[in-house]
Amino acid sequence: MSVTPINLEIAKDLLIKSIIEKDKKTLVRIYKAEERINFRTIKSKFNLPATANSAVDGYGILHRTFLNNPKTKFEVVGVSRAGHPFNKKILPHQAIEIYTGALLPEGVDTIVMHEKCKRFDDNVIVNEKVKQNQNMRSIGENLRKGEVVVKRGKLLNSADIAQLAASGTNEIDVYDKLKVSVISTGDELILSDEKKSAKGQVYDSNKPMLLSLLSHKFLNLNDLGIVKDNRDELAEKFSNALSNSDVLISSGGASDGIEDHTQNAIRDIGAECLVWQLAMKPGKPMAVGRKKNKLIFCLPGNPVAAFVCSKLLVKPLLIKLAGGLDFEPLVIKIPSGFNFKKKTGRTEYLRAKIISKNNGTFLTIHGRKGAGVISSLTGADGIVEIPFNYKNVKIGELLKFYPFNHRCL
Repeated sequence: MSVTPINLEIAKDLLIKSIIEKDKKTLVRIYKAEERINFRTIKSKFNLPATANSAVDGYGILHRTFLNNPKTKFEVVGVSRAGHPFNKKILPHQAIEIYTGALLPEGVDTIVMHEKCKRFDDNVIVNEKVKQNQNMRSIGENLRKGEVVVKRGKLLNSADIAQLAASGTNEIDVYDKLKVSVISTGDELILSDEKKSAKGQVYDSNKPMLLSLLSHKFLNLNDLGIVKDNRDELAEKFSNALSNSDVLISSGGASDGIEDHTQNAIRDIGAECLVWQLAMKPGKPMAVGRKKNKLIFCLPGNPVAAFVCSKLLVKPLLIKLAGGLDFEPLVIKIPSGFNFKKKTGRTEYLRAKIISKNNGTFLTIHGRKGAGVISSLTGADGIVEIPFNYKNVKIGELLKFYPFNHRCL
C-alpha cells in the first residue's frame, strides 16, 4: 500500500495536540531540581532586592550637592557594608563609604566608584561627572512582589535555581519523571562487549546513542536490550514495555520491508499508528503509535536518521509529555556557505559546521553523506535545514540551523 510521507512539522503538531499531560508531582529540594519540570507557577512574595543597595564599592552622596558644586569636599561620616548598614541619615555635604550589596542610608541617591574619587583623610572629592541614581540597585530591580519567578511547565536550569533561592524558595513541586523504555531491533545486532561470532554482525550503536541523548533528569530511562526481527517477539516486547513505561522507543525495522515488523507489532498490541513515514531525509522510515496516552516511537535503523528524528521530533514530544512547555529546539538563521540541490517534497537535514572568518559567519556541510555515517555527526556543530519546497540552495542564503548541545554554553 502506497503511503504519502507527512511533513515533520505537521506530524509534530498532530502529535503535540494528541498529548494528555501527566499531572503527578513530587517535592524536591531546589538544588536537585535542575532539568526537572516545574509543576506550578511560583510568584515572588517580596521585592528583590527588598531595599536599595550599592552595585559597586565607592562613596554614597546626594547628587544635588555635587551638581551645585562639583568641587565639593564631602565629609566621610561612616561606612556601610553588606549585612552591616549605616543607620544614620547622610546630610547634603556628607558621604558614606559604601561597599557592594550594602544598604543605602537615608540621604544618598548616587554612588560613585572609589577609583573615580580622591580621598583626603575624612574627606572625599569626586573627580568625574556623575549621574543621579548611578551604581544603585533599586527596590524590585530583580523581581517585583507578585512577579513570576518560574512558570508552570518550565524546564528548570541553574539560573532558575538561583532565582528561586534568592526569592526564599527551598523546595519545589516538579512533575514526576517520565518513564521511557529503549530497545534496538535486528538479527544482525550485538552488544559492544560481545565478540562477533558470525559474518554480518554489527555492534548496536543506536541504543547507547539514544540512552545518552535522552539522559535528562526529567526522564527515567530503561534499557530493554535487543530484540530479533520477529513480529511476535517484538509485539510481546512492546506490550511488556508499555505496561511499565509511559513511552517506548525502538530503532530499526520501521520501514516496509519483509523483516520490518514494527508497524505490525504496533497493531498487534492494540495501538493506533498515528504517523508512518516522514517527508524528510534522513528519517523517512519512522512510525509513531499510541495506546491510550502512551506513545511508541519507531525510529529508523540508520544511526544518523535515528539521531535526527530523536532531536527534532522525539525529544520535543517527551518534554511535552513530561509536562514541559518549552519544547521547541533552539534555531537560528545563518548564511549558507555552500550550493546544494535537492528534490522538492521533502525537507533535508545536513550536518554542518559554523565557520567564522573576516568576511562573516556561514555554514559548511560536514562529513560524508549517508544516513549510516555516524562520523558526520561527531565533528558537526549542528544540523542545517534545507526546506521542503527548495530545489536549490545558493551561497549566502539564510538557512535554519539547529546547534548541538556541546556547542552551547
